[in-house]
Amino acid sequence: MTASETSKSVASKGRILVIDDEFEIRESLSDLLSLEGYAVELAQNAAEGERKLLQKPYDLVLLDLMMPDKSGMEVLRDLRETDSETPVFMVTAYGSVDVAVQAIKLGATHFVTKPWDNAKLLREIERITSGPLLQSENQQLKRALKQRYNFPNIVGKSERMLRLLDLVEQVSSSRSTILITGETGTGKELIAKAIHTTSPRAEQAFVPVNSGSLPSDLLESTLFGHVRGAFTSAIHSKKGSFEIANNGTIFFDEIGTVNAETQAKLLRVIQEKEFVPLGSNETIKVDVRILAATNADLRKMVEEGRFREDLYYRLNVININLPPLRDRKEDIPLLVDFFFTKYCRENGKFLDNHKSALKFQPEAVQALMEHTWPGNVRELENVVERAVVLATEQSVPIDVFPDYLLAASGRLRRTDGGPLPADASLFEIVADFERRVIIENLEKWSWSQTETADSLRVPLSTLNQKIKRLNIDIKKKSER
Repeated sequence: MTASETSKSVASKGRILVIDDEFEIRESLSDLLSLEGYAVELAQNAAEGERKLLQKPYDLVLLDLMMPDKSGMEVLRDLRETDSETPVFMVTAYGSVDVAVQAIKLGATHFVTKPWDNAKLLREIERITSGPLLQSENQQLKRALKQRYNFPNIVGKSERMLRLLDLVEQVSSSRSTILITGETGTGKELIAKAIHTTSPRAEQAFVPVNSGSLPSDLLESTLFGHVRGAFTSAIHSKKGSFEIANNGTIFFDEIGTVNAETQAKLLRVIQEKEFVPLGSNETIKVDVRILAATNADLRKMVEEGRFREDLYYRLNVININLPPLRDRKEDIPLLVDFFFTKYCRENGKFLDNHKSALKFQPEAVQALMEHTWPGNVRELENVVERAVVLATEQSVPIDVFPDYLLAASGRLRRTDGGPLPADASLFEIVADFERRVIIENLEKWSWSQTETADSLRVPLSTLNQKIKRLNIDIKKKSER
């Protein structure tokens, strides 16, 4: 960290991010801007710059056009997909009208050619960053709101999620141990990663340990490491997760599955910040932040004698409880769009300008909103992935849903034309009526789907989807 970076806490004119792979350029801009009262942060490549942009808002970005890992144009394009407000000055040694026009079209605010005129550059930055106070305050508020629900891979704008992300922001800068609780599939590891990546330890290791998937003897070796000869198969010494995570963060998933002996050793690491590798007499000191997660009731496990009370209180310094998806259903449309784009990219289909072109039909959206989601976000992700794989057109019908979800919503295909049960749901009643209307019209037009679709004024593809969903046997009927 340079002297100019350490001075950013006392700067008041605004925060500027410089992304450039040339050390001399970064230092020159840092010195120039710091002397003018700006808080300056530096990134030596595109990846580091994009990570910093995700972590906090900036008043202006100075972005190099040519970088080894990713071009400035690509960084700008990606930034503008989620942020249309932050001013971006493109910096390049290759002045070109065509390049400048392309950058402006992508959303660049200004184009700077090396070597630049310091006085002119400072005047332009001053003009951009010193707008009316009210406009600046409104812009900062918008950025703050954007940051609250745009942690990497965490999607949600419901009040419960906004409050949760407020808490994540508050605790990320501390050293406190955090216990993350919530049902399976709510995204506990994503929250742990968000805490780490927005913390002062972000540049250090994040080491996840799945406590429930490892036998007790292997878990201890994984956590504390071992020396050669510590046990029969220990032919080489090996560092443990705590040593690997030194100065970083270690994340225990399913902490409630750890046995009593390992619990005692974990307690010592938390209290003394030291441990002894298996088979060794040497004590190793570490500085590790501990995050733990569980879907179990640890308080109840303490009462039953299955979890150490002292360890429980050491872990539960700050508790972050993730709401189940059924309690934040207003986030479902956002999550669906997020997963649509993710799996359309993975499958190379239905993409429009790098985003998904898929949309669920209204009946499918209604089914998603009514489902109780016992598997939470993970279950929704699986349903959307299945929909992407099975989709044949941009408007995705309810037919792509698994049968268990259709059954839970009262939309499972009927296998006969018999009467509805007395306790039939509204959707079963509507589906039954729809089935009878379609059969009546098919019979009227001698089971011609084309003519039936014309008479009902629906596309033939829509009629065929309804025939399939309602289990109308066209072949059997047409042979009569």
